Amino acid sequence: MKKLSSWFLYMIECADGRLYTGITTDVRRRFEEHGSDGSKGAKALRGKGPLKLVFQQQMKDRSQASVVESQIKKLTKQQKLALVKAGALSEELL
Repeated sequence: MKKLSSWFLYMIECADGRLYTGITTDVRRRFEEHGSDGSKGAKALRGKGPLKLVFQQQMKDRSQASVVESQIKKLTKQQKLALVKAGALSEELL
C-alpha cells in the first residue's frame, strides 16, 4: 500500500485580488505564517491582507508539488481563477 504524500499545493488570494501559489507540508500552519507579521511568511504577501485560502490539493511528492507550482505561476490570472473555481488540478498540470 502506497503512503500518501504530505505535500500540498495551495493558493492564497490577497485583498487586492492577486493570487499567490506555494507548496507546503502543512497548509494551515503555512497560511497562518503568511497572515502573521512574523518573518516566516512570504515577503510577497506582507501587507496584502486580509488573505484568503482559496485552493489546496495534495500532491504525490515534493517533486510533483514543485513542478506544478512552477506551471501554475506561469498561468494568467484568468487561468488561475478557473483552476480555483474547478476546485482541482486538471490532468495536464499533474
